[in-house]
Amino acid sequence: MEMARARFEELVGDALDDVPGDLLALMDNVVILVEDDPPPDEPTLLGVYEGYALTERGWDYSGVLPDRIIIYRNPILAICDTDDDVVEEVAVTVVHEIAHHFGISDARLHELGWG
Repeated sequence: MEMARARFEELVGDALDDVPGDLLALMDNVVILVEDDPPPDEPTLLGVYEGYALTERGWDYSGVLPDRIIIYRNPILAICDTDDDVVEEVAVTVVHEIAHHFGISDARLHELGWG
């Protein structure tokens, strides 16, 4: 599957627009980025959350760089056959990484159907 980077970034924005506003309002000190490729040692990684989940932040959490949610374009495109597949996978990946920001584990996400 091929897709221009600008279109892919638009889909990430659309996925964020679909997240309830009340939930987005609770996100703190996090940026969401799109990169083409994940680290070479994890070529199939679709997205990653880097930082301290809200549930892990204590009284000493201050003056730190923003946490990062990174959505990887090429691995997502590689597993999709259609534009609709990309839309769905981007939405699932965005929700999955946002959940990590709130301290929800991979195991719990799989139980909830957001594997």
